[in-house]
Amino acid sequence: MSTADDGPWWRSAVIYQVYPRSFADSDGDGIGDVDGIRARLGHLRDLGVDAIWMSPWYPSPMADAGYDVADFRDIDPVFGTLAGAEALIEEAHAAGIRMIVDIVPNHLSSEHPWFRAALASPSAKEREYFWFRPGRGDEMPTNWRGEFGGTTWTRTPDGLWYLHLFTPEQPDLNWDHPDVRAEFESILRFWFDRGVDGIRIDSAALLFKDKDLPEVRAGARHPFHDRDEVHEVYRSWRRVADSYAGDRALIGEVWMPEVERFANYLRPDELHAAFNFDFLGCAWDPGLMRECVDRTLDAHAAVGAPATWVLSNHDVTRHVTRYGRADTTFSFDNNLDGTPVDLELGTRRARAAALLSLSLPGAAYIYQGEELGLGENESIPPASFQDPMWARRGHSRDGCRVPLPWSGDEPPFGFTTAEPWLPQPSEWKGLTVEAQTGDPKSMLALYREAIALRRAEPGLHRPAMTWLDLHPRVLAYTRGEEFACVVNMSGDSIPLPDHEISLLASGPLDGDRLPPDTAVWLRL
Repeated sequence: MSTADDGPWWRSAVIYQVYPRSFADSDGDGIGDVDGIRARLGHLRDLGVDAIWMSPWYPSPMADAGYDVADFRDIDPVFGTLAGAEALIEEAHAAGIRMIVDIVPNHLSSEHPWFRAALASPSAKEREYFWFRPGRGDEMPTNWRGEFGGTTWTRTPDGLWYLHLFTPEQPDLNWDHPDVRAEFESILRFWFDRGVDGIRIDSAALLFKDKDLPEVRAGARHPFHDRDEVHEVYRSWRRVADSYAGDRALIGEVWMPEVERFANYLRPDELHAAFNFDFLGCAWDPGLMRECVDRTLDAHAAVGAPATWVLSNHDVTRHVTRYGRADTTFSFDNNLDGTPVDLELGTRRARAAALLSLSLPGAAYIYQGEELGLGENESIPPASFQDPMWARRGHSRDGCRVPLPWSGDEPPFGFTTAEPWLPQPSEWKGLTVEAQTGDPKSMLALYREAIALRRAEPGLHRPAMTWLDLHPRVLAYTRGEEFACVVNMSGDSIPLPDHEISLLASGPLDGDRLPPDTAVWLRL
């Protein structure tokens, strides 16, 4: 959608998240790869997205699906080669698509050369790059709980303990050390030098820890969440990004319930944007959704940053499933797996949510498969789970990471010529790209048309929006003087406001009335 009037591309882009191992497999090993993405780049061009965010593709033992990185300057052989990645960046640019890569600064893989050197010798300088600490007798240094649940310290053969907020295979870095800071600035330059347009920053608020290692206490400053010291790191990263031409962007994964603290990461000299998890986790309720949108826009306006709108990603229950449940919210403390779901209702709401998220001011993110209307695969046998969160927390994210269906009437649906790394449900045969292409009623057609209209509609290139009070259970607003979006979250059809034409609807209209769980874009 980005145009000259919108300012830098990242302020209004439609950004598509590619989860490499589940996008497309080119070599028949059942795992997606870089050449598979290159072969399917036309799908993303036809969809109309402005940029691709690539989940980690670096060399990794895959203890956490690649978020345990052993080398940030190469590509894991299961995904291909660095030359292939460079070719993908060039080919994406030729198709008018920018590239964003994922950097994981909180931790490294336990197989990274730094950590292997640190374990090999108590006197190694690399020990200072991590959090090695003595225990309390035979007990761990703290009782901190991990981000995946479970403990956060592992004992080494020489008796010390090292910190890992995630799995033991992901030792946390010591960001107080200048060598750590210098290394990551060098990594940023490595990828910017290869033409990457943006960096997505994983777990952006976790980098610093209180050196005194206090326990987590209510009312006290958290020992490792959102420490003030983190902002100087992102100021230095911003200086690196700003030293390159072409509006290079820094985009943070910041899980932060306090809106004011969240906005601190988006000050003019820090990150360009951050994911809006408040919106992602919001219930399908017009009052709560309106409050969420107002909260988001107010917080971002205070620091001059663009809002972002996210419905799903590789860590959360797909919203087709979420919106089909009695509880439509999402949080990691609310295990939604296995509760009853009405997929027809969830799909109807997901279609309406697409028009909602794509017409709000700011940037929009699409998780791969969202444009196909995929739900969570909740039929995966637990024995097939690969997500470390399952063992530590009893919640697996694998259901949203299942390989995409491209063609055919049965698995593997054109994803691979082998057995996919996670099973695909046979019910997806009507949701393949092939099945939906040319069907004007499909989810794919809805996304393609919505993204094209988003680019063409003048009102959607203006920052302001104004609420319309049509009905207590309806979310409605204008963008400019001629465009309106109306989302009916009530249980009854409601009359549409006066308008010239309907530009796009998420489902059939009932004359001049909008059915339940349906959204429409109007020319006023």
